[in-house]
Amino acid sequence: MAGKRSAGLLLHRGRGEAVEVLLGHMGGPFWAKKDAAAWSLPKGELDPDEAPEAAARREFEEELGLPAPPGEYVPLGEVKQSGKTVTAWAVEADLDPVSVVPGTFTMEWPPRSGRQQEFPELDRVEWFSLDVAREKLVKGQLPFLDRLLQLVGQ
Repeated sequence: MAGKRSAGLLLHRGRGEAVEVLLGHMGGPFWAKKDAAAWSLPKGELDPDEAPEAAARREFEEELGLPAPPGEYVPLGEVKQSGKTVTAWAVEADLDPVSVVPGTFTMEWPPRSGRQQEFPELDRVEWFSLDVAREKLVKGQLPFLDRLLQLVGQ
C-alpha cells in the first residue's frame, strides 16, 4: 500500500526581494498557541485515483472557501512531511485574506470527553515575505520556498 499523499498550491506575488507567499495557520487546538512552524500552504489528501493537481485545486477551495486562482500552475515537485508525500504547484495570484471562508473539521475535544467540536482547517491566512515564511512554515514544506525562489527570485 502506498503512503499518504497530499497536494497543495503555493500562491505567490511580487518579484525578487518583494516576493510574498500565502500561508495558512493550521486550525484546531493542537496549533492554537503555536506560530513558528505552524503554518502551511493550503493542501490536503488526494482522493483515490485523483490526479495531484486536481486535488491541490479542490483542497484550496475546501480550505479557503474560494476557487483556486487562474494562472499558470508551475510544479514545485514533492517533499516528505510527517510520513506523507506532499506535491505542490506555484501559481502567481493575489488574494485578499479577508475574503477567506475556511472549511472546517470535527474532532473530539477535549480528548476522551465524548464531545465533538468543529474547528477551522486554517484559522487565519496571511501573506509573508520569504524570510518570514521560513520561520512560519512547517519544516517539511520549506523546500517549496527554495524552489519558488529559483523560479521568481533574483
